[in-house]
Amino acid sequence: MKKTLTFNHVSYLWDDNKAAELAQNEVDLFIYRSNLLGADLRLTNYAGGNTSCKITETDPVTGEPAEVMWVKGSGGDIGTLTKKGCANLYIDRLQALRKRYRGLAFEDEMVALFDHCLFDPKCAAPSIDTPLHGLLPFKHIDHLHPDALIAIAASKDGPAIMKEIWGDTMAWLPWQKPGFDLGLQLSKTVEENPNLRGVILGGHGLFTWGETSFDSYINTLEVIEMASEYLEANYGKKKPVFGGAKLTSKPAEERKLAAAEIMPTLRGLASSYRLMVGHFTDDARVLEYVNSNDLERLAQKGTSCPDHFLRTKIRPMVLTGTSKESIEAQFEAYRADYAAYYERCKHDNSPAIRDSNPVVILYPQVGMFTFAKDKQTARVAAEFYTNAINVMKGAEAVSEYVGLDEQEAFNIEYWLLEEAKLQRMPKPKALSGKVAFVTGGTGGIGKAICEELLKEGACVVAADRNLLAETQDELRQKYGKDAAITTNIDVVNPDVIAESFRNTILQFGGVDIVVNCAGLSISKPLEDHTIADWDLLQNVLVKGQFLVSQEAVRIMRQQATGGDIVNIASKNALFAGPNNVGYGTAKAAQAHMTRLLAAELGKDKIRVNTVNPDAVLRGSKIWEGEWAEGRAKAYGIKVEDLPKMYAARTLLNEEILTEDIAKAVRVFVNGSLAKSTGNILNVDGGVAVAFVR
Repeated sequence: MKKTLTFNHVSYLWDDNKAAELAQNEVDLFIYRSNLLGADLRLTNYAGGNTSCKITETDPVTGEPAEVMWVKGSGGDIGTLTKKGCANLYIDRLQALRKRYRGLAFEDEMVALFDHCLFDPKCAAPSIDTPLHGLLPFKHIDHLHPDALIAIAASKDGPAIMKEIWGDTMAWLPWQKPGFDLGLQLSKTVEENPNLRGVILGGHGLFTWGETSFDSYINTLEVIEMASEYLEANYGKKKPVFGGAKLTSKPAEERKLAAAEIMPTLRGLASSYRLMVGHFTDDARVLEYVNSNDLERLAQKGTSCPDHFLRTKIRPMVLTGTSKESIEAQFEAYRADYAAYYERCKHDNSPAIRDSNPVVILYPQVGMFTFAKDKQTARVAAEFYTNAINVMKGAEAVSEYVGLDEQEAFNIEYWLLEEAKLQRMPKPKALSGKVAFVTGGTGGIGKAICEELLKEGACVVAADRNLLAETQDELRQKYGKDAAITTNIDVVNPDVIAESFRNTILQFGGVDIVVNCAGLSISKPLEDHTIADWDLLQNVLVKGQFLVSQEAVRIMRQQATGGDIVNIASKNALFAGPNNVGYGTAKAAQAHMTRLLAAELGKDKIRVNTVNPDAVLRGSKIWEGEWAEGRAKAYGIKVEDLPKMYAARTLLNEEILTEDIAKAVRVFVNGSLAKSTGNILNVDGGVAVAFVR
């Protein structure tokens, strides 16, 4: 190894000072190496690949030294790996499993035996790749899925290309499903070829190693860099990339408009099995592929690497028409093709057929859509298919791309071990797969509603005019970077509302829950109430609710999956109090609009309900400034005495908080009241004069 520190196609991120701080703990240094490798998506994608190190530990039972392997556990991600995400196993026990192995027909029974090799019984569950590390003699091992390497691994002439690049320092193992036997094959290969620096797994990925964490890191980068340089030198040399361009991409803004227009329809059809969240990308690599002459031929071949395939399905759907009728027909054809694939390949003990809808949908001239159970999974699916595009591009440049054999693909997708992993996954939260749009979302009540819906698993868009960046950062820090966005809105401007919903569609695919929470308050005697006051209240509260609901319903009908609209009105919609003619009238209009919309939208399975708060003082922006002063004046008390006064007049003698309103919204939309529409839920501590009946 030359141990160069200069790379053009991969990121060298090793910090000698940081490594020196960790040098006393081999596991900490192994975690550091893993995180660096996972930080570069050219090396491996989210949750792809695994890393390991072998160290000497003190056996807790005997007190004697014991050789232990630390390896990424099942379902982990090396980019975010911690010690808690690792499995650690006695190496001698792993090696002893060679005696228990009964052959390929009994491959799956070996996984249960890994548990008997655990050094720490409370560590993460070992993955199927554990023996691929444990049966090799090397102290530090990296197993990655770099696009450049898989391009060679998925090439018709892969073994010959490998020899051309690395000579006798790399070996090739033909495609084989991960498991104990593949570990034995790896072990045999390195034993017979002591000069190796790595092994290419056909159609799958790369194994590299080193005596230290740094040696393994550098070896891995160098091997991938050499593959990348080889591909770079061959792009367009023998033939145009992807057979050349067949179509030209639409301009950027037109792509966004076209994607936003069609995405709710795609999402609705992709949600026939369960509600899905969408992701859209018009990355330059995607556009080069979807606009090419070779799109149809390559898309039909599917992906090669198992990690790619498991997240993107057997093959994508390529849009050939964009009318509703055409899209519906294309979905039907895809579902039928998937069912036929299942019937052709199933075994006697195969799990039942799963969702037959496409995960990846390619739109020539526009980009790529992916749909999955949540935003992160949809985004990651897009990343993996982009990796697959890179692989196809490289393989076609130097040879001919070879996808994963259909039966082998099925054996991975419907592997009983994979099914067991799916069955162990936590039950979805009540709002998983749903997208919520909350106006006034950065204010006190609005933000509380956003947080309540996020806790229940929804993706949330906080639409407002102020505090957008701060609120987005706060929500993402609490609930994850994929779960929430903010968007600018002016609820009296139809064009701005439409743009706000387009942002929502492009981020999540559509909308299922709309909460009209944007508002303001003006409290004045009749003689002091101006026309400007009146118009402002009517515009923001009434017209705003109408315009937002109108645009939301258009999208919900396009999806055809039902939905919820919840309007935040007020106790003042029902109770006639002093100095409140403009605000009370607007709130009454909001409440009655709920009834009117509920009556009209029931046929679309869109529920419309009202939550009536009262006197939400703490955290609510409308109680800042003149409104609180106006109400205090109306009741002849001081502003600071308002909370006590409002609590005292309720039947429960309780102060109303922002989270109380949020919980009421949650009950309307989480399925608890799935057969309730046109209703009003008062959250006011009990004010008898505001009872609905």
